Amino acid sequence: MPEETVRSLSVDGLRYSYRVLHRTGPAAGEATGSPATQVTEPVLVLGGALQGMLGWPQMDGRLGPVTSVVTADLPGMGSAAPLPPGPSADLLCAAVTRIIDDLDVPRVNLFGFSYGAALAFRCAQRNPGRIARLLLGGVPAHISPAQRAHWRSATDRLAAGDRDGFATLVTEALMCLDPDRYVARRDLAYRYVRRTMLHAVEHSPHAADSVHRSLGDRPDFSGGLSGVPALVFTGEHDTVTSAERQRAFAATIRGCRFTTIRDADHWVVLEKADEVADLALRFFTDRPLEPAGYLRSVPHQERAADRSTA
Repeated sequence: MPEETVRSLSVDGLRYSYRVLHRTGPAAGEATGSPATQVTEPVLVLGGALQGMLGWPQMDGRLGPVTSVVTADLPGMGSAAPLPPGPSADLLCAAVTRIIDDLDVPRVNLFGFSYGAALAFRCAQRNPGRIARLLLGGVPAHISPAQRAHWRSATDRLAAGDRDGFATLVTEALMCLDPDRYVARRDLAYRYVRRTMLHAVEHSPHAADSVHRSLGDRPDFSGGLSGVPALVFTGEHDTVTSAERQRAFAATIRGCRFTTIRDADHWVVLEKADEVADLALRFFTDRPLEPAGYLRSVPHQERAADRSTA
């Protein structure tokens, strides 16, 4: 069985914890010649607002043989202490830095998805020297007024005690339900996401606050970034923020590559879990992305990103 460690930390008096699944394959000094055995930096995964430390089994399975996988219940998530009122980006970045310090490593590979992409991007901007590589997925770089109105309707349902209605509206906001666009495992993903949202509001003390915070504490994707190898990916049918807008965001990161994954929407990490894990493995081990058949026009997109950030 892989060795797993859970450690507790605090930031500004708020208790939280992180989990380390220690490398299951050969150590770097015992490498057999395969490039995949040469990763020395752990991978720190930051997920959506309602995703905690136990929600990434596909990353454990694919990345575990080559590096340690770190997940967290940051303040305001899972079993951690609730966040105080007001903007939380600075505090959460401090919490991530504490994890890196506690790991006693100079740098980590950072993977941020959805809400976690905003946090990962902010952390990389503030302390690029601590980030070896940056992988961002499902980046909510632009949320329209109509989307915010939909989310407010969901929170109104929750405030009125209608948990089922809340779970339905949130799921609809996060998925592409257009029958003319094919999304793999759409029905299964819909049922899973809705059940997950319902479970969160029934069992997590922070679920309602997390949803309200996602409306009020708007992520900032401005300012650009340089000095950190980066890749942005999305499901080709992401309706939270379109692939085109995410490509435009990727162009603000110098040298960043961008790609889409076929037949998936914002919940690409669920609908195409193996493909996302494989993409992460390729990126964090500096292997070519091009041979992956699940990607959409990777070489052209990489060249476009390179031109726009030169």
